[in-house]
Amino acid sequence: MSFVKFMSGENIPLEMHKVRMVQKVNLLPVEQRLKAIEEAGYNTFLLKNRDVFLDQLTDSGVNAMSQEQYAAMMRADDSYAGSETFYRLEAVLQDIFGMKYFLPAHQGRACEHLISKILVKPGLTTIMNYHFTTTKAHITILGGIVEEIVIDEGLKIESDLPFKGDLNIDRLNELIKKLGKEKIAFVRIEAGTNLIGGQPVSMNNMRMVSDICRNAGIPLVYDASLLGDNLYFIKKRDEKYKNADIKSICREIASMMDIVYFSARKLGSARGGGILVNNEELYLKFRDLIPLYEGFLTYGGMSVREMEALAVGLEETMDMDVVSQTPIIVEALCNELIKNGVPVVTPPGGLGCHVDATQICAHLPQTQYRAGALTAAIYIASGVRNMERGTMSEQRNEDGSERFAEMELARLAVPRRVFTLSQVKYTADRISWLYQNRNLIGGLEFTEEPKVLRFFFGRLKPIGNWPEELAKKFREDFGDSL
Repeated sequence: MSFVKFMSGENIPLEMHKVRMVQKVNLLPVEQRLKAIEEAGYNTFLLKNRDVFLDQLTDSGVNAMSQEQYAAMMRADDSYAGSETFYRLEAVLQDIFGMKYFLPAHQGRACEHLISKILVKPGLTTIMNYHFTTTKAHITILGGIVEEIVIDEGLKIESDLPFKGDLNIDRLNELIKKLGKEKIAFVRIEAGTNLIGGQPVSMNNMRMVSDICRNAGIPLVYDASLLGDNLYFIKKRDEKYKNADIKSICREIASMMDIVYFSARKLGSARGGGILVNNEELYLKFRDLIPLYEGFLTYGGMSVREMEALAVGLEETMDMDVVSQTPIIVEALCNELIKNGVPVVTPPGGLGCHVDATQICAHLPQTQYRAGALTAAIYIASGVRNMERGTMSEQRNEDGSERFAEMELARLAVPRRVFTLSQVKYTADRISWLYQNRNLIGGLEFTEEPKVLRFFFGRLKPIGNWPEELAKKFREDFGDSL
């Protein structure tokens, strides 16, 4: 995918694919959207998909598969052990990453569970650029500690720094000196900081982190779930790699790592996940756990049809037209919102467009879950399901007090090859209207709060009757229009 200049002078994203299968969606009237979000406890995770117009909750497991992926599913070798499907997938992964051993798992968080079981012990610290919700939960539930050392620029909403996901090298050296390698479980690099704008990590930063970890004897773990986006940004934003092919960039990254893991619900546009290692001793430790928690070694909880689709999807990910899909649509959506004054994370990252709830809901205290309130308000105003990436997504402190997020964001994920440009423009238009009426947005409070990963199942209620007032204003401004 690429931007193409039109006669008007405007640069327009041009899809390098055609649509051959469609799925009907519903755009409910605003009154029905209000009822739906109320029944969902003002948590977009609990909305029924029948009530959603555009599902921008996540890119996980909802990317469109290619005709080649669907065709490959028909040749799956449906065997419990020794399936030819496994060996085909293993060969693709070895070719792309250049790593010797592959261990399948049913999805990315299963990989996190296995890595944590092997490497994390009570009191050990895991150092990372920024946490992901399930990653942190797997570490802390085992008594581990998480230290986040993303560079300062990574926590700024507006910036022109091309790689805001980089780790702070001085801070990394300080922590290793302070803790000693015996107290560090591993260092983790997330390729595209999920919670703070999908910001990429530079090759130079990864190389420096790798050198430090190898000199100190500390395992370096790479979360490659959003690798596709990161490969695109390296090729577009790093002059040294503008002429490099995608696979060579991928192999260079993998050569710096001790463990690479991924969610195939993101990388490869299929289902499942996997762990890649070169070290035989480490491989054998993981191998013992795969049958216990996932399934036999040659399917690891994945169906063979998913594995065949993944093998093709991974090969397609080595195509610039494929890895550019999400970042370019994200940029287009961000540009539309910026044009209307809406504050978003810049530069546009991968995964999705991240709208700044701190500025939009500055009239609300952080205790009233600004990002959660904005997420619900966006659904009311548009029928677009999006995700809270703020304080609701954090874990409470051990004493029960609230741990406030460093950024309060409403994330509009952009699944690969799913939405049209008119749908992107619709989303931007409705959010721009909401921004103009932002003072109508009120706060939320929990009525049902799970102890772990509360943003999945927690239920909330509005403080006051602001959702009704927002819906009323929408009807006044748009009349019978949906």
